[in-house]
Formats: sequence, C-alpha cells, structure tokens
Amino acid sequence: MLWLVVILSAYFLFALVALGDKYLLAGPPNPKSYSFYVGILGALSLVLIPFVGFSVPEFNQIVLGLLAGAIFLFAQFWLFTGFEHFEASRVVPAIGGLLPLFTFGLVFLFSGQGFLSFWQILAFASLLIGSILITLERKKTITLKSLKISVLAAFLFGLSFVLIKFVYLSQSFWSGFIWMRIGGFLAALSFLFTKEVQREIFSKKFTFQKKTGSIFLLVQALGGGAFILQNWAIALVPLSFLAFVNALQGIQYVFLLIFAMIFSFKLPKVLKEEISREIIFQKICAILLIGVGLVLIALK
Repeated sequence: MLWLVVILSAYFLFALVALGDKYLLAGPPNPKSYSFYVGILGALSLVLIPFVGFSVPEFNQIVLGLLAGAIFLFAQFWLFTGFEHFEASRVVPAIGGLLPLFTFGLVFLFSGQGFLSFWQILAFASLLIGSILITLERKKTITLKSLKISVLAAFLFGLSFVLIKFVYLSQSFWSGFIWMRIGGFLAALSFLFTKEVQREIFSKKFTFQKKTGSIFLLVQALGGGAFILQNWAIALVPLSFLAFVNALQGIQYVFLLIFAMIFSFKLPKVLKEEISREIIFQKICAILLIGVGLVLIALK
C-alpha cells in the first residue's frame, strides 16, 4: 500500500499547484503559452541523467515514453483551456468523473485486466462519487461546450496514465520519467507555431511580471515534485488498480477545501468558497464517501 501513501502526498502538492494555476490563469498568460512553458521546464529533468540510472531502451520503448509525455502535456493544455473559458466548477466535476472511467476502460482494452472484487468496486464507486460531489456546484450546471473540453481532457489524461504505466512496466523509474519529460518538451515546441506564443516570446512584452514569474517557478517546482510522486505511485500500483489513482483525486479537493477556508480572506478572487448549510452538508457527505473509499482500499 505504499502507492496509496505516495499518491496522497502527490495530491497534497497538486492542491497547492492548483492554487497557483488558478492565480496565474486569472489573467495572462493564455493556455498555449502556459502549456509551452510547462513543457519547456520539463526538460530540466535532463540534469538528473548523471545522477540516476538513465538508459536508452529499445526504439519502441523510446517512442512509448515520448508519446506518453506528449499526450500528458496536451491533456494539460485542454485542462488549462477549460479553466480559461469556463469556471472550474463546470470543468473539474466532469473531468473528475470521466477520468477514472476512461482509465479503467483503457486498461481493460489494452491489457484485459481491470476485474475487481465487490469491495474494490465499492471502494472505487465511493471515491468516484465523493470526488464528483466535492467539486459539484448546483447553481453552475455543466454546459455542452464545457463538457466537450472536459471529455477531451479526461480522455487524454486517461490515455497518458495508461501509457505511463506501460512505460514503467518496461523501464526503470528514472529512465522512463526522463524520456517522458523529453516527450513533453517536444510537444511544447509545437506551440511555437501559434501566433499567441510567438508574440509573447519574440515580442518585447514579457508574459510574466517579476512577482508573477516567481510564483510560476514556485508552482512548477511544486508541480514537479507532485508529478514525480504521482509517477512513482503509477509505477507502484498494480495495473488493475490504476484507475484508483484517478478516483483518489477527490483527496486533492479536500485539501483545496481546507486551503479555501484558510486563504479565502487573503485571496478572495482566486478562492471563492460560499458557505451554507446545503454546501456544508454536501462537502461533508463527499468527504465521508472519500474516507469510506480509502478505508476499503486499505482493508481490502
């Protein structure tokens, strides 16, 4: 159950990253520029090569690693696009509900694995429902346009998760991790062909001010640590349990809820947490469902 501890730690850091992303995406830069910088910074993983067991695998494994990293970056782009055009309350519940289902289906499609016991199905359902419930806002329904983006982002994230798992089944952790970061870097270069990124990079205008740039680098540092932990969890978790890594994402929103209560006064534009009896009841039910799922995973 080491993978469970690792993924919970990852989602704690991802919650902090979500705060930074929300702050940065409250204004410029646009998702293409943001995705470009995220992918480019991923190339910093190359500095690890002299210190870890990096190796050059067979050609098909190199392609698999590059593809997994590229698809993950494009999934992030569609997530950022959703945040730019729609409120998070319209995008996050849809992605949170669809992503584990896509992952579960893709695992079964590619490997034939994914059969779960009754208690495991109950844990999965509890985590999934809790994850959706904790992010759902009744007054803000999911629109067709936001759903299209959410479906695409969820599918790409699910596909990348499955490919990442297959990378770690055939390569050492650090070697596979670095090849995937190279894939993300190459995918980021494709954004150079867009006018938005070209204008921001080659013009005299800088995308980030000094303060915003510092926050961006801090967010990416935290995101890098969270991503390493998430990848470690994917490497550790059994293939049939891969969808649980996604279903457990509700834990991230539990952390976000706590942060919202702490920082809502200092960052009111970024964190707007309405408090009412109905909302409190909804959040408590969601947390209880997530807790039940965690207990079932730990015991079963």
